[in-house]
Amino acid sequence: MAAAGGDKLPMEMCKGINGLDKVVLREARGSSAEVYLYGGHVTSWKNDHGEELLFVSSKAVFKPPKPIRGGIPICFPQFASHGGLESHGFARNRVWSIESDPPPFPTNSASKAHVDLILKPTEEDLKIWPHSFEFRLRVALGPGGDLLLTSRVRNTSTDGKPFSFTFAYHTYFAVSDISEVRVEGLETLDYLDNLQSKERFTEQGDAITFESEIDKIYLSTPTKIAILDHEKKRTFVVRKDGLPDAVVWNPWDKRAKAIADLGDEEYKHMLCVEAAAVEKPITLKPGEEWKGRLELSAVPSSYCSGQLDPQKVLQSS
Repeated sequence: MAAAGGDKLPMEMCKGINGLDKVVLREARGSSAEVYLYGGHVTSWKNDHGEELLFVSSKAVFKPPKPIRGGIPICFPQFASHGGLESHGFARNRVWSIESDPPPFPTNSASKAHVDLILKPTEEDLKIWPHSFEFRLRVALGPGGDLLLTSRVRNTSTDGKPFSFTFAYHTYFAVSDISEVRVEGLETLDYLDNLQSKERFTEQGDAITFESEIDKIYLSTPTKIAILDHEKKRTFVVRKDGLPDAVVWNPWDKRAKAIADLGDEEYKHMLCVEAAAVEKPITLKPGEEWKGRLELSAVPSSYCSGQLDPQKVLQSS
């Protein structure tokens, strides 16, 4: 389905894998994104050259109730095992609805290429997490091909009780080779190491590089983090707001073999850097709303030839 003049529509509903409903967003210059209503899950983000910037496993199961392995899963109302629910909560394996007329909120993106989704608890959800909420998610493509996700969670309970939750945008970036990647912006910070019983340490290195399994929650992180992919000469810049923590995860070889919906060698081509609120849960009183925003951009970098100062990447807006 195309608009007059052969231009593709900025937002289009269609069927994805296994007949699941998805929304395709297209920006005039050629970038695109795909969002499955199942999970409110971004599964594709391509630049204007058509290069895929997110990793999705070749073994990903697009079949409820299994969450989709890759892209940007939404972890809510619980990150990982930080609580009594299933790992990463239930938002990533529920079917979200499109909201045609969401309440307005200030945004610096006037992009036509956006979609507004909403998730409300079912009776089954209320049995396992007895809190009434509305979770609104806007996914937008900016004019330069940036991907913007804005989450708004409101406590809609009438019982007068607050609730608390932890949250993450579990973003899987596509990288050329994990051993050629470095993450800038988290040096000298404290982190909780999930591989050592969530014990607290301080990052010692200049930048994070990868040679074994990593699963760390960095605390009180800056609003910008850079992921430098030397081989692709590409830098991902992660900007975040309302999300103080950053999770860095790669399963490496042994753990990858134990993950059924991940290819044995696929860990080499993925890196999760997740904007999150984990250490201090967010608490909302009835009527209160929390907002957490993520903006992803991919910029060419000549870092491997030493021409790009990574600090400047982080400091320039």
